[in-house]
Amino acid sequence: MTETVTRIDDADGTAPAPPAPRGRRGRRTVLIASAVVVVTAVAVVGALGLGGDGDKGPSVPPRTGSVVSVTRETLTERTTVEGQLGYGTELPLPVKATGTVTWLPGQGATVERGEELLRVDDRPVILMYGSMPMYRSLGPTPQEDDQDSGEQQLSAGDGKSPSPSGSPAPEGTGTGGDTGTSRAPSELWGMDVMQFETNLAALGYTGFTVDERFTTGTAAAVRRWQKSLGLAETGNVGVGDVIYSAGKVRIGSAGARLGSAVGENTLTYTGTARKVIVNASAADASWAVRGSAVTVGLPDGTPVKGEVASVGKQATAPEGGEGGSAQPATIPVTVTIEDQKTTGRFESGPVTVEYVGDEVKDVLAVPVAALVALAEGGHGLETADGRFVAVKTGLFADGDVEVSGPTVREGMKVRIPE
Repeated sequence: MTETVTRIDDADGTAPAPPAPRGRRGRRTVLIASAVVVVTAVAVVGALGLGGDGDKGPSVPPRTGSVVSVTRETLTERTTVEGQLGYGTELPLPVKATGTVTWLPGQGATVERGEELLRVDDRPVILMYGSMPMYRSLGPTPQEDDQDSGEQQLSAGDGKSPSPSGSPAPEGTGTGGDTGTSRAPSELWGMDVMQFETNLAALGYTGFTVDERFTTGTAAAVRRWQKSLGLAETGNVGVGDVIYSAGKVRIGSAGARLGSAVGENTLTYTGTARKVIVNASAADASWAVRGSAVTVGLPDGTPVKGEVASVGKQATAPEGGEGGSAQPATIPVTVTIEDQKTTGRFESGPVTVEYVGDEVKDVLAVPVAALVALAEGGHGLETADGRFVAVKTGLFADGDVEVSGPTVREGMKVRIPE
């Protein structure tokens, strides 16, 4: 090896005749090592800010690497968190009927207005839509059965409310529960009456005015409804005959078996729309604002549009993790998916939720790979002609970085070092 080095470095630059094959391999090794040293030295000189005038000796090889332009654009920082796709928390149905469970729907079944949720003592419990719970029985009072024909005319649609004495109400009074409507002392009144009558009319049972009064016309419609259900046509609705919800429901798990007595957890339900629950860090949940748009990544990677629907107000601190280290407190964030068809066949499973964390508009940007560390500190860019210019970095997003500085301009060519 010593002999080979001496021949390469001879002052006259003339190498003797090639030695045996073993010597040629040794000479090639030294040449490669020398080339690496030269390239390394050039990179160091550039990082030190030397040779900025572009004067390079004939022994310095040309720089390599792709050249890109400084562009003006909008940078958006996106963050991804984990979530769980499902139908939300299962809630117990507020069953007020008493007796023995004789029929239950299957788990996952969808029940709509007017359909059976379960049967108690072989009597159906019907789903209706509304926000007010069923808290009392509805029906005509005994005194109302003795009303004269004026009420019968009302049920036929004469548009006049009877006064307490049975005579027609003065002109200008309505039949829709207005404050000017005369109230017969024998009538059952209330917003729960209007809620039930709204459902009854939606199911096609009419012949009464939808208002806060349970009239004989309402009772007649109830009898027709009861007949369709195979029930005794009493015209009265028991407190356990109806359960209200905001809309159609999806049946969850059953907490009772056929033949057992009805209890508080006889049957659970959820909404029918799939949604995502994210346990977001309480310290980093500024993104979770109601109405904010997000992107949900389904279990197969398909992205779908979502929206933050609600943000919990109570933070939960998990128990200590591995090694006893405390885990950050979290708050539940509910994300809805407007177009349910986009979720395809997936009903549950792990998903991702991507949200916009920060955004800057109309800034100069380059690929992150174009940044170089300067010897004097900070970051810089290498121009196409080998000069190094210092820059100030801003937002990093999607593989690009915001840059600024007195010498940086849009369209400027910079090199991505190899």
